[in-house]
Amino acid sequence: MPKHYPTILDLIGNTPLVRIQHITKHLPTNINILAKLERHNPGGSVKDRPSLWMVKDGIKSGKLTKDKIIFDSTSGNTGIALAMIGATLGYKVRLVMPANVSEERKRMCKAFGADLVFSDPLEGSDGAILHAREIFEENPDLYFKPDQYNNPANPQAHIESTGPEIWRDTDGEVTHFIASIGTSGTLMGTGKYLKSQHYDVQIIAAEPDSPFHGIEGLKHMESSIVPGIYGEDGFDMKLGISTESAYEYTQRLASQEGILCGQSCGCALAAALQVADTLVERKKGGTIVCIFPDGGEKYLSTAVFADGVVFQGEGI
Repeated sequence: MPKHYPTILDLIGNTPLVRIQHITKHLPTNINILAKLERHNPGGSVKDRPSLWMVKDGIKSGKLTKDKIIFDSTSGNTGIALAMIGATLGYKVRLVMPANVSEERKRMCKAFGADLVFSDPLEGSDGAILHAREIFEENPDLYFKPDQYNNPANPQAHIESTGPEIWRDTDGEVTHFIASIGTSGTLMGTGKYLKSQHYDVQIIAAEPDSPFHGIEGLKHMESSIVPGIYGEDGFDMKLGISTESAYEYTQRLASQEGILCGQSCGCALAAALQVADTLVERKKGGTIVCIFPDGGEKYLSTAVFADGVVFQGEGI
């Protein structure tokens, strides 16, 4: 291993897997839930991966030149990643995000030097997508738009990095893979890779169970603008998770596992526990890997932690 790295971007990927131990203590020993902690990427989320792949693809294709501004819509994490990458490589970055994203996300983007444009908070990520399209169409020659919802480099990042890491770190014993849905790139790309290694690996999508939800960054597909990279044939099952359940497990992860994370992680864990219960009923074992997209530092001012941690651990 080198003693130093050329840039911060060389630290993207190779995030750790950790076993959930206390919340899962009711499960038999032949069922394990492992969380892949994407907060360990330098930008703090899973979005570092596709953002880097999309920017590199833009440079390689000649679509991104030094006189262009990197520009996209985001609910926060992709924006942070693009801003970090832009700062590292010397590109200006402009982002459209809903005005109600957490203050921490806004400040992180600004700290990396990004210019922010805010869209209607009531229209969520779809509103940011539409507003970004309007801005881009006014002056397309000014911008390089990665278009994370439709860019094949998004899932490709997970085919080339996330999937192989999970296969390697579980010694090929992963039986179920779970990812919550935003752009769907993590689900589509990682799922495709794992299926190529062993077709019996079950790929499971976790999404909010209602169009009106509080799980920041996630999409309820039936009521949303569907990303071009998303496909129903890319997974075996979809589970709807309530905002209350996602918040509960996000809080419990902090207070019972020592894992401070965002509510999309609580959503993924809620889905993993449903899958585990099904395995118990069928008297089968399994290794369930779920993506924890980011850390909780960006959400301390939001509703999920607004009243402090509610669910306390019961001791070890």
